[in-house]
Amino acid sequence: MRLDLPLRPAAAAPFDVVGFGESSLDFLAVTSGWPARDTTTPLVTFEIAPGGQTTTALVACARLGLRAHYIGAFGDDEWAGVIRRALAAEGVHVTAVERCGVPSRTAVILIDQAGDRTVLERRDPALSLRVAAGETVGEGLLAAGRVLIVDATDVPAATQAAQAARRLGVPSVLDVDRSAEGIDGLLAAVDVIVASDAFAKGYAGAASVGEALAALERRFAPRLVAATMGPAGSLARAGGREFRTAARPVAVRDTTGAGDAFRGGFVAAWIRSEGQAPVEALLEYAAAVAGLNCQALGAQAGLPGPAEVARILSM
Repeated sequence: MRLDLPLRPAAAAPFDVVGFGESSLDFLAVTSGWPARDTTTPLVTFEIAPGGQTTTALVACARLGLRAHYIGAFGDDEWAGVIRRALAAEGVHVTAVERCGVPSRTAVILIDQAGDRTVLERRDPALSLRVAAGETVGEGLLAAGRVLIVDATDVPAATQAAQAARRLGVPSVLDVDRSAEGIDGLLAAVDVIVASDAFAKGYAGAASVGEALAALERRFAPRLVAATMGPAGSLARAGGREFRTAARPVAVRDTTGAGDAFRGGFVAAWIRSEGQAPVEALLEYAAAVAGLNCQALGAQAGLPGPAEVARILSM
């Protein structure tokens, strides 16, 4: 079956995908093991690289040939310039909300040599849009894309953006990995939900991912709801049917950004096929993009191009 969501023609929008949500600068520290308290532990590798949920998904889309535009809030520190230059280098257009005297979002990511990671993040509340005071994402920007990607970092603003996109006939995809105040409204406003398995089970109070997705489908009626499950692949529901996708066998170096890469790959496959690819093919493509991204350090370094994805899908 195909995803039951029409896409506007490419000529009707200047961008294929618009994203509103989180950007980040990540400090990546690879260790040989989890450090004990009150000790000094040498690092195997240390790097600084761009990350962030929505920006990583958009970079994935750009590398896969899509026209991408990012809308997000930045502080006025040096890190904002680093993030914005990195997006520009990837061909992602940026509309920035600038906050004077506010630090940009950063994260320290501890990664062990098996590729598992722990994230220590800093995001100043002032980076959120002041929806109650009338600060919004302009509808003209939302209408500039064929698909909208949002995350759950700034729930009120993301909900407002998704609701506006629905009025404008632009389908939306949500990246969600944790609960927050107002999340019910955001889940109801989007067309495609791609969640972590932990969020899905925790939110639904379900013992299994399958039960959780069925509960989300019944309550919010998205056109597709999926859960990413790391090495176990993904599970999705659409039209009352369940779809399971295996993870691609790769040499994992770092799982940072794998879920974001999955979402970017899903949107890219959907748009590249002009909405004609079956749901199974979209999920398989997304899994391939996520797996390839895990082969490099950081959220974005391993994001592949179309030829790399085609190669792993042919194996």
